[in-house]
Formats: sequence, C-alpha cells, structure tokens
Amino acid sequence: MQIDRAEFERLVLEQLDFLYRVALKLARDSNKAEDLVQEACYRAIRSRESFQMSPGGIRPWLVQILRNAFLTRATREARQPRLAEDDALENAAGPVAGSPPELSFHIGEHMDQEVAHAVQALPEEYRTVLMLWALEDFSYQEIADALNIPIGTVMSRLHRARSKLTQQLQDYAKREGIRRE
Repeated sequence: MQIDRAEFERLVLEQLDFLYRVALKLARDSNKAEDLVQEACYRAIRSRESFQMSPGGIRPWLVQILRNAFLTRATREARQPRLAEDDALENAAGPVAGSPPELSFHIGEHMDQEVAHAVQALPEEYRTVLMLWALEDFSYQEIADALNIPIGTVMSRLHRARSKLTQQLQDYAKREGIRRE
C-alpha cells in the first residue's frame, strides 16, 4: 500500500525524537547525531516510493536508513587523514560548553558507569542490537528489519552481547559484592 506524500512526511516527522536518540547512541556526539537524523530523513523522503509499511511500522525502515548513513559517514571519516595534534588537543581540552553529555546518559541516565563503559566497549554490531532491544523495545523481527539481517543473527548478536557484558562485569560484580564466588 502506497502512502501519499503528506502522510508519509508526517510519519517520518513523528519519529524525529526517536531517531535522534538512536543517532546519539550511535554517534556519541550531539552535532553528529543531528546531522545523521537530517541525512536519514532526507534519504527516507527521497526513497518514499520504495517504502512498504510493515507490521513494525516505519521505525525499522528509518533505523536501517539511519544506520546506513552512520556507517557511510564512519567509513568516510576513517579514510580522512587526522593530525596527531588533534588527539593531543582533545585530551588536553577537557569538557567544553556544549560538549556531548556524559557516557552514562547515552546508555541510560541511571545506569552505573561501569555498565555504561562495558556497553560502549562492545563491538558496534552487538551494541546496536542490544541498544535497539533493551532501550528502544524493538522485537527481534523489528531489529532484523532495521539492520537488514536475519532474525537468527539478531538472536546470536544479542546473546554474544550479553555474554561479553557478563564477562566484562565479573570483576566489578566481585568488588561490589554483587556476585558470590
């Protein structure tokens, strides 16, 4: 079923806050997240004719577009030369007004820093699946649709993400007396 342009644009615009949250978790920078959302919306509107409404709604399709935009930018940025001085400046500058919120905000406002660091240390493909499942309440099928991967891959990545988190947090749990030996 084809949706008319005005209805399609309304559906996309309703998802802006959601897209920004996902983009912020991917990019870890508010300016880059805003750019990613803008790029994803542009791509979505440009591709309106190819959109087919699924049982999961428009969200999985938009997340797939957003993720593709993120991966395209990350690949392009990785190819760009980087001055050694930039690293030194970033480390020496410290927090700057307007800088992105702390890492714990990206993962969850009340989440312990140790857990937040463990989640951030996960490989991108595991972190993305975990984030969509745990924080955005996506079903396995919605994640599979959004990332354009088989549902079995979603399940295995989620399992591996949990296993890696468990492994990374064992020492922390022992120190805090959460886990008995």
